[in-house]
Amino acid sequence: MLKRLTLLLATTLLAVTFSISAQPVASVHFLIPGGAGGGWDLTARGTGDVLLKAGLAEKVSYQNLSGGGGGKAIAHLVETADRQEDTLMVNSTPIVLRSLAGVFPQSFRDLTPVAATISDFGALVVAANSPYHSWPEVVTAFKKNPRAIKVAGGSARGSMDHLVAAAAFKGHGQDPREVRYIAYDAGGKALASLLSGETQLLSTGFSEVVQLAASGQVRILAITSPTRVAVAPDIPTLNEFGNRFVFANWRGFFAAPGVDSAKVDEWVAMLKAMYATKEWQQVRDRNGWIDSFKAKGEFEQFLYAQEDEMRALMKELGFLQ
Repeated sequence: MLKRLTLLLATTLLAVTFSISAQPVASVHFLIPGGAGGGWDLTARGTGDVLLKAGLAEKVSYQNLSGGGGGKAIAHLVETADRQEDTLMVNSTPIVLRSLAGVFPQSFRDLTPVAATISDFGALVVAANSPYHSWPEVVTAFKKNPRAIKVAGGSARGSMDHLVAAAAFKGHGQDPREVRYIAYDAGGKALASLLSGETQLLSTGFSEVVQLAASGQVRILAITSPTRVAVAPDIPTLNEFGNRFVFANWRGFFAAPGVDSAKVDEWVAMLKAMYATKEWQQVRDRNGWIDSFKAKGEFEQFLYAQEDEMRALMKELGFLQ
């Protein structure tokens, strides 16, 4: 199952090259389903900043609307669709996971898929003063006493951060159901729990901690990439420790249901043009993101395929019956 997941997600890691001009979009309002400091927030604000600086959007605004594992923002976008003609909601793999788990009643089917834009690997992180200096040391401690390793994540139980941690330990022959996962509302709060010593390990997106690791505030013990990444060549992969689990979390944008197709085309052209700008290349490389563009129908078909794969993986890990 994990091998099939790797093959599916590997399709998101292909380099994207565009040289497309686009007329500036008058206004883009980013709806962010989580709090400040998380991957959604970072992606929306990074994208919006590039669109403004590159002249691809004339006005950009943001709204953080956390709650319900992301369901509050989805429900808001659906219920107020007639007033959301300029709104793009950022989301990622959790929209599939949380729908499968019944965290909220909606799914990607209730929205208008616009485009997936980037991929981000998972990262397993400790505080700078942690007694654990390598991933094998954490695994050894877990084997002795799973309760001693509290794992923080910026998403609900059974969602992506939990799934990545559970699959990482399972890759070393451990019972994923024994992972002591502590859920926080967005990555910023999960990180705070790690730095305070409340938790011993953080499961998060690589882009959320790469700069913190560079400044010495945390140590990234392993990432879920198939190979080491250029932006942080000293950080090992799980593969290097004999663990076959590979995972890449896509991030992208959805519009309200029923939005005009011409508007979707305008957004797609805007996001395609973004890839060719030096501003985007700087933001992408700083965050360790990987270009992985899929628009409209291609994006929607990818979501259906990922839903099938995630359902099987969640059953394998004991998150679904």
